[in-house]
Amino acid sequence: MTTRISLQAAVPEQLSGSRLDQIAAKLFPEYSRSRLQSWIKDGSLRVNQAQLKPKDKLAAGDLIEVETELAVSEGWTAEALPLDIVFEDEALLVLNKAVNMVVHPAAGNREGTLLNGLLHYCPALEALPRAGIVHRLDKDTTGLMVVAKTLKAHTNLVKLLQARAVTREYEAVIKGVLTGGGTINKPLGRHPVNRKKRAIVDAGQHAVTHYRVLEKHRSHTHVQVNLETGRTHQIRVHMASISHPLVGDPLYAGRLQLPAGCSPVLAEFLRQFKRQALHARRLGFVHPLSGQALEWEVEHPRDFEELLQLLAADNHDASVSRAP
Repeated sequence: MTTRISLQAAVPEQLSGSRLDQIAAKLFPEYSRSRLQSWIKDGSLRVNQAQLKPKDKLAAGDLIEVETELAVSEGWTAEALPLDIVFEDEALLVLNKAVNMVVHPAAGNREGTLLNGLLHYCPALEALPRAGIVHRLDKDTTGLMVVAKTLKAHTNLVKLLQARAVTREYEAVIKGVLTGGGTINKPLGRHPVNRKKRAIVDAGQHAVTHYRVLEKHRSHTHVQVNLETGRTHQIRVHMASISHPLVGDPLYAGRLQLPAGCSPVLAEFLRQFKRQALHARRLGFVHPLSGQALEWEVEHPRDFEELLQLLAADNHDASVSRAP
C-alpha cells in the first residue's frame, strides 16, 4: 500500500540564501532529513518546477513542491489482539507489552505480532512506517514501548532515540551475586557462528549498559538496568559477558544450574522459567509535540514477580536453616 504525499511551501525571507536540504528540513519537519534528501535526489522534491541539488541555495519566494508516494505497509494483516494501553493521545501511544509477543512480523511469523494488533486497534497506523513502531522489545521481554500515531511524531521520536534522549529503565534477575553496580561498555555485533545471537565484537556497534543492585539473593541478583544505547539483545549479551546472564535466557544463560539447597518449589519454578527475566519497567521522554516531560512505570508481570517472591523466600529459608 502507498500514501500519496503532496506538499508545497514558499521559502520565507529568513531562510533566503540557505541550502535546499536545510530549507526543506525547516519547512517540512514531519519528514526525516534522509527522506527529504532522497526526494531531492530522485526529483520528487522540486523548486520552481526544476530538480536541484541538496546543496543549491534558494531565494525568498522560491516555491518548493513535493509530489511522491510513500510506501507504508507490506500487506500486514490487522488482528484483534489484547493490548495493554498505558497512555494515548493524538500523537502517540504507550503500551505494556506482554510476554511471548513478537513486535514485528518476519518470515515464518506474519501473524499474532504486536504490529498486527496495533493495526486493528488503530487502522490509521497503516499510513506510517512499521505502523508507527520506533523501537522494539524482544519476544519474551515485557514492559513499556512507545508507538507513534503521526508521521511528525514518528520522525521526532526517532530523533529522540538517536539523541539518547529517551529514558529506558529495565529490571532483570541475573544468575550469581553481584557485589555492586557498574557500567558495561562493549561493542555488539553479529555472532560469528550463530545467526540468532549477538556477541561482543571489536568492530561492532558502540553499546553502553549501566546497572545497579536492587536486591541480592543467595544465588541471584535483582538489578536495575539503564540503557545508554539500544542495540539488539544488548542487556542480555552484556550481562552474560560479565558472567551474570539473565535467568531463563534461552540464548545466553547456558545450562540451568539450581542453587544448592533451594526448595523444591523454587527448583521447579526455575526449570519452567523459559524466558529471559527482563522487564522494561520505566519509560520517559519529552512529548514530541507538546514539549512536556512524560514518564510511565508498570509493575512486573506475574511470572517475574513470582520469581522475586520465591527468591526472597529462599533467602528466608536459608537464614532459618543456619540459625542455631
